[in-house]
Amino acid sequence: MDNEELKENINDSIPEEELNTEEAENSNADQEIEDKNSESEKEEEEKLSPEEELKQINDKLARTFAEMENQRRRFEKEKEDAYEYGGYSFAKEALNLLDNLERSKAALENDEKLKDTEALKKILEHLNIINNDMLSIFKKNNIEPVKSINEKLDPNLHQAMMEIEDNTKEPGTIVQEIQKGFMMKDRLLRPSLVGVSKKKAKEVHKGDQKDEKN
Repeated sequence: MDNEELKENINDSIPEEELNTEEAENSNADQEIEDKNSESEKEEEEKLSPEEELKQINDKLARTFAEMENQRRRFEKEKEDAYEYGGYSFAKEALNLLDNLERSKAALENDEKLKDTEALKKILEHLNIINNDMLSIFKKNNIEPVKSINEKLDPNLHQAMMEIEDNTKEPGTIVQEIQKGFMMKDRLLRPSLVGVSKKKAKEVHKGDQKDEKN
C-alpha cells in the first residue's frame, strides 16, 4: 500500500464532524493572527516620533503655566480689591449718618420756635463740627464728595431729579443738590441727586418764533 492510499484510509477513518471542527479552529486562529497584525500596524501608525512627543509635552506645559499665571493674576486682583475697597460697603452705609445730620440741621433751622435763638446757633455749631469731622475721616480714607453745583450733568455721577427754570445757566447745568454723592477712589459710592437748569417756557416760545420767521 503506497502513501496516497494510506492518507485516504486515514481520512476515511476520521469522522466528518471532527474534520469540520478542526477546519473552523484553524480559520479562527488565522483570523486572530490577522487581527493582531492589524492592531500592531495601527499602533505603529499612531506612535508619535520623539519630536512630536516633545512638542506635545511643551504644549501641555505652556497651557499649564498659562493657567497658573491667570490664577495668580486673579488672586492678586482680588487681594488688591480687598485692600483698596474692603470698606466699600461700610462707607456706603456710613453715608446715612451724614444724611441724618443734614436732615436734623434742616429740621432745626425750620423750627419757628428755635429760629434766631442762641440755643439753635450752638446746636448747629456742634452739628457742623460733627459733619466736618466725618468728612475729614472720609477724605483720609479716599472718600470724597462728588462735585455738583454749577457742573454739567454727568449720568455717571449725577441723577437728575427735577428741572429748574433758570435763564442764567446753560440747560443741563446743576443748580441744586438734593443729596450729596460720594466717590471712593475711582468707584462711585452713590450718585448725587440734583436739579438741573432749563430755559424758561417764554424764552423757548420766542426761540421757536424766531426759527419760524427765519
